[in-house]
Amino acid sequence: MTSTYPDYETLQVTVAGGVAEVTMNRPDKGNALNLQLAVDLLDAADRVSEDAAVRAVLLTGAGKSFCFGGDLASFHAEGAGMARHLKDVTVPLHAAISRLTRMDPPLIVAVNGTAAGAGFSLALIGDLVLSAASAKYTMAYTRIGVSPDGSSTYFLPRVVGLRRAQELMFTNRLLSAEEAAEWGVVTRVVADEALMDEARALAAEMAAGPTRAYGQIKTLLASTFGATLETQMEFESLSIAGMAKTADGRNGITAFLEKRKVTFTGD
Repeated sequence: MTSTYPDYETLQVTVAGGVAEVTMNRPDKGNALNLQLAVDLLDAADRVSEDAAVRAVLLTGAGKSFCFGGDLASFHAEGAGMARHLKDVTVPLHAAISRLTRMDPPLIVAVNGTAAGAGFSLALIGDLVLSAASAKYTMAYTRIGVSPDGSSTYFLPRVVGLRRAQELMFTNRLLSAEEAAEWGVVTRVVADEALMDEARALAAEMAAGPTRAYGQIKTLLASTFGATLETQMEFESLSIAGMAKTADGRNGITAFLEKRKVTFTGD
């Protein structure tokens, strides 16, 4: 059964051809993350992760920026209640990130402009990340006297290594798109004007693939840094055996042996 998507205050969500395109839609604020955007992201993440029609998700930002990070003006307006308000924001944000990283459909992130703070964090969660050539990346948290959130202390050291993560978090070093690609933050850099065409083509390619196998890849990669070699190999054994029971696994093997193109259904 296909989920329905509301008219979000801070997001645009469309589903077509197996791809859910989720666009952060506060362009006048640089898509800065406030409580409403965090709540909307969680609702959208819940829906796309449960929608049988969705086999890939594309996350991007409206306007010239991907996401400036937290909406500091909205945080400051809480006055003495700011600490509690930040918890209210991070709980749905972190739940949304968990849904997006643990769902079967691949998450493609198209970074169309500046990714700062929580915006940098959101760029890191993609399974495949395309960056506009003009995009810039910065942690930015210590610039305002706070510590990182949005999963960056989990993903960034795994992506770039501890020393580079420390440099980015302590010094707020600005990374160009090319540097972000060299450091492994993004998959590849695309000309600004071609970004969304390439991101949509990639999402369509993923949507035509073996969705449940992609989900197993995500699960296996999530466990790899916390497991021993033998434990990880047991996870691999259980996973590939489970995939052999799926329609896509059986059809994929049969099609290969019969030397014909396979059509995956996500089942």
